[in-house]
Amino acid sequence: MNNWLPLNPRLQRLRSKLLNDPYYRLQSAEEIAIAVQVGIRIDVNQATVDDWLRLPGLSIHQARSLAELAAGGVKFYCIEDIAAALSMPIQRLEVLKPILSFTYYDEESLDTPVQLINPNTADVESLGKIPFVDPYLAKAIVENRLSAGPYRSLADFKRRLKLPADAISHLMYFLRF
Repeated sequence: MNNWLPLNPRLQRLRSKLLNDPYYRLQSAEEIAIAVQVGIRIDVNQATVDDWLRLPGLSIHQARSLAELAAGGVKFYCIEDIAAALSMPIQRLEVLKPILSFTYYDEESLDTPVQLINPNTADVESLGKIPFVDPYLAKAIVENRLSAGPYRSLADFKRRLKLPADAISHLMYFLRF
């Protein structure tokens, strides 16, 4: 937290309001910046009408529309998606960008939690069940572990197997060390 916030009584009162009143409606870009500073973020794909109403410049009709769209399965990936949904120029929404979080939720993975596999104990067959792990990689994982010892971390795993970053980006959701 910046040192200037506690020194200014007006900003300190605003900080207190933000932390204690979940329905406080932000009034300006300055207030949005302070809200972000104290940890307030709005996940656009799970925001309620009340969440949307905290933002300056949005009407109840717009808040209801955005919440209804998200509840109906529409995914918002960027500020441009919000602008399009509201038939509003992007420039009017730019001030909201710092507080908005565009998190993606894969419905399939929410319904079916992933069983994490420890590459230090798994056999070739178990490793082969991981998406993106073909039989050759599964065998290489086991052989490397047997010859060089257990993997200490995902970074150690990547380095020892000489895997590209995009492969690790996929595998990291299925491995536990």
